[in-house]
Amino acid sequence: MQGLHLTADLYDCRCDSELLTNAAQLAALCRRAIDASALTLVDEKYVQFPDHEGQPGGVTGAVLLAESHLAVHSWPERRSVTLDVYVCNFSTDNSAKAERALDLLLEGFDPGSRVIERLVRGIDDPLASPARSLSGTPSDRSEANASPGPGSQGPGLLLEWLNADSAYGFRASRRLESVRTPWQKLEVFDTPQWGRLFRLDGSFMTSERDEFFYHEPIIHPAAVAHPAPSSALVIGGGDGGSAEELLKHPSMRRVIVAELDSEVVRMSREHLRQVHHGSLDDPRVEIRIGDGWDTTARLAAAGERFDLVVLDLTDPDTPAHRLYTTDYFQLLRQVIAHGGALALHIGSPVYRPDRVQALIADLKQVFSIVRPLGVHVPLYGAYWGMAVASDHLDPLAIDPDEIARRIESRHLTDLRCYNEAVHAALFALPNFYRALLP
Repeated sequence: MQGLHLTADLYDCRCDSELLTNAAQLAALCRRAIDASALTLVDEKYVQFPDHEGQPGGVTGAVLLAESHLAVHSWPERRSVTLDVYVCNFSTDNSAKAERALDLLLEGFDPGSRVIERLVRGIDDPLASPARSLSGTPSDRSEANASPGPGSQGPGLLLEWLNADSAYGFRASRRLESVRTPWQKLEVFDTPQWGRLFRLDGSFMTSERDEFFYHEPIIHPAAVAHPAPSSALVIGGGDGGSAEELLKHPSMRRVIVAELDSEVVRMSREHLRQVHHGSLDDPRVEIRIGDGWDTTARLAAAGERFDLVVLDLTDPDTPAHRLYTTDYFQLLRQVIAHGGALALHIGSPVYRPDRVQALIADLKQVFSIVRPLGVHVPLYGAYWGMAVASDHLDPLAIDPDEIARRIESRHLTDLRCYNEAVHAALFALPNFYRALLP
């Protein structure tokens, strides 16, 4: 009987009112959520209640799943819904499927507030053992929702998986916006810990209060090692955080931000000013919307060259996966100016050492100098790997006194993480990380 039981009470639902009163529409939403979550529909029954005292009646639905069941009840007069998803995990861990189904239903109803409870069933059963994932395991950084606490009606605890066995999360007080685009789902939350937090397909991307842990190390080790960077290409980075750090260098004259999804830029302008600080509208910044590979190929064909190239992307197991390949690194090499460098993040050597090891090996196939580095990023819940790759620029060949002089001469006074001592420390790899190097 070991399993996961999710319940959700939804208030002030902003969906089309017919979804709360039309059994056929409600059934269609449930089927879509079940299908997209790889759950197995066995049978279903929906009852549409008659009007009462001039008010439309609600709908009750029950879905029998091979994994267990889903139930939904609507109260149109209150624009409220209750949801119930239970999956058995005795032989196969179906938790990620249940979380996915619930999230899709939440998206469909679009509640103004919600209370979500997560109950692990059967944990005291002496005949049950914890299920190990055989299929449908959580992605490296997929999300789940947990109870927001007694009496709360906020979005609750936002959980994210580092691998199939490890998760972490943060309390959210409210969801500011949620948008599904042709490529991905974008969300912005208010959180007590990090202020405004941006999430993409359930993965934490950046937040107002911790963004410097990520953006400063991915930008400044390469930028300060360069004698006078004047141009940069950022692939991804639609939140503007990388552009903002690049513009702190007084020699920087041009930054191209090549972002796949225009909605990322719009939402960042609207909600994340404390991340980009206006860099998205700086006259030195040019935003190009479109596929990163195609944009890079056009720039290479036009003979464009950049002192710095930054891959500020989602993880390699997302639609960005082909931008982490040797073929793409070879293409990037064509747009890096003599003496320039590539900077990118490569994942967590703690939770995904296999990925980190493979990416470093791929970078070494293309570039003669590859310098991995590491930093703890609180929002990502882990010690995180990054790298600087180049044919000419070596960030470890610069004397610490020269690093300090460049920081001072460039007036990089508003940095919260990076300095001359941190520069060296970022590249001081623990032994377990060193062991991953080819």
